[in-house]
Amino acid sequence: MAKTSAPQPIDDLDGWLAAFTQTTVLVELAALALCVGMSWGLVALMRRTLGTYDGKSILFGERAVDGVLFPLVLLCLGSVAMAVLGNFVRIAVFKVAIPVLVSLVVIRMGVKVLRVAFEEARWARSLEHTISWVAWLAMVLWVSGLLPVVLNELDLIKWKVGGATLSVRSMIEGLLTAGAVLILTLWISSAIETRLLRSATGGELSLRKAVSNATRALLMFVGLMVALSVVGIDLTALSVLGGAVGVGIGFGLQKLAANYISGFVILAERSMRIGDTVRVDNFEGAITQINARYTVVRSPGGRESIVPNEMLITSRVENLSLADPHVYQTTVVSVAYESDVNQVTALLQEAALAQVRVLRDPMPAIYLSAFGADGLEFTVGYWVRDVQNGQMNLRSDINRAILAALRANNIEIPYPQRVVHQR
Repeated sequence: MAKTSAPQPIDDLDGWLAAFTQTTVLVELAALALCVGMSWGLVALMRRTLGTYDGKSILFGERAVDGVLFPLVLLCLGSVAMAVLGNFVRIAVFKVAIPVLVSLVVIRMGVKVLRVAFEEARWARSLEHTISWVAWLAMVLWVSGLLPVVLNELDLIKWKVGGATLSVRSMIEGLLTAGAVLILTLWISSAIETRLLRSATGGELSLRKAVSNATRALLMFVGLMVALSVVGIDLTALSVLGGAVGVGIGFGLQKLAANYISGFVILAERSMRIGDTVRVDNFEGAITQINARYTVVRSPGGRESIVPNEMLITSRVENLSLADPHVYQTTVVSVAYESDVNQVTALLQEAALAQVRVLRDPMPAIYLSAFGADGLEFTVGYWVRDVQNGQMNLRSDINRAILAALRANNIEIPYPQRVVHQR
């Protein structure tokens, strides 16, 4: 029985085109189609087994074929099929399919990680396009056989920097390695953040957000150090640069550094949490985001205030729902001096209790607070629990009920009076 020799690699264009005219190409296409079907089935099975994933899933994405896992599984199965078929036929289709799948995995990985890590950053979209163009260009050079030639030409362009010799090839390889390490770091930190913030609310959400931010910063720092080491940069030489950066932070960037440090202090101490109602510099609203540099406060009217974290640490902040969600409110009304105090007190309390948002325990309190220049001043004090639903609307409803009750009982609300003496 004759021994089958291993197929020779296709190096020239004529041999590459001739390989595509062979009948064995149909076998390769059938094997590739089988790999696609198996990959889709495996990813769908894993998705069904592990549960439903939302659009932030890097592996699965919104569907079974738009994440990283599908091209990765297809690449593995295709490599196995290529190794098996290579013992019997001359490979042509898989020599194109494998580079395409490698580029697809790189693009999907980079794009998915950037969308999860920097969801609202505008520059992330430009970086996604750059990753796509670089990956597809490398794939074309790889398939055409020009990649080694281009790399050798780039390696010839050298210059000396101090005691080291750099080339264009080494710089490109270093940038790609550093980018891969940072992408991997962002992926790990995004997975940790998603796991920590899942089903967390209130104070627990703030604490987990602090742990998530600290973990991401630590992983980014470690990833940057690893990337610099892989590129070949001596980290001991960065000690002088680190000292200069420290001086710059101490003088030029002290406000920025203070905001970042204040953000971690707020999240660690939990003095303010997501969902709390606060009043900062005469602006009142609920905290919707606590970021590393600033905090977003949204008013009941829909306006949002971006407050630097340093301001929340160094200035006076009223937290209306830190220890107790109950909030005390008051409204003031004046009646004529001839009015029956007991009757007015009963009417004011009934007007307050007519609102379902006013708590019955403790009961609303009515005070004869002052003898005004124009009449008797009564203060109506009451407690509410759902301050996030608005305060001015409740005060308006109570004032309208008070006005209707006083008019119905012919109790006068006096106009301002002035006595003029003429000499």
